Amino acid sequence: MNVDAGGLQAYTDELQARFMRLQSEALSLNEQARAVEVTEKSADGLVSATVGARGELISLDLDPRVFRRPDARGLADTIKDTIHRATLAAQDRVVEIFASIVPAEQMRAHVEGDVEALMRQLAGQMAEGDGQR
Repeated sequence: MNVDAGGLQAYTDELQARFMRLQSEALSLNEQARAVEVTEKSADGLVSATVGARGELISLDLDPRVFRRPDARGLADTIKDTIHRATLAAQDRVVEIFASIVPAEQMRAHVEGDVEALMRQLAGQMAEGDGQR
C-alpha cells in the first residue's frame, strides 16, 4: 500500500486549520448568543416582556391601563403568552447566530432542550459517516 505522506499531512493541516477557525468562530458566536435579548408586546400593547437567550425573563412592563379591566386570569394569560412568544423569538435568534457552524435543526433541538431529537440527529450523522467509508 502506497501512502502519500505529503497529501496526508496537507489534509491534516487543513483539518486542524478548519477546527481552529470553527473554535474561534464558536467562541465569538457564543458571546453573541449570550447577549441576545428579545422584547415582545402583547396584541393589545399593554404587556411588554424582554427575555434573554435562554428565555429567562429580563423585564416585564405593564401599561397602567391593564388595571382598568380587573381580569386577573386574562392578564396572567397575556403575560404568559407574551413571554412565550419572546422566548421563541430569542431561540430563533440563537439558531440564526449559530447557522454558519451548526445545522439549524440540530441547534433548534439543543436550544429547546430536546435531547431525544438531538441524539437522533447525531446518530443519523454517524450512520451517514459509516456509509461513506
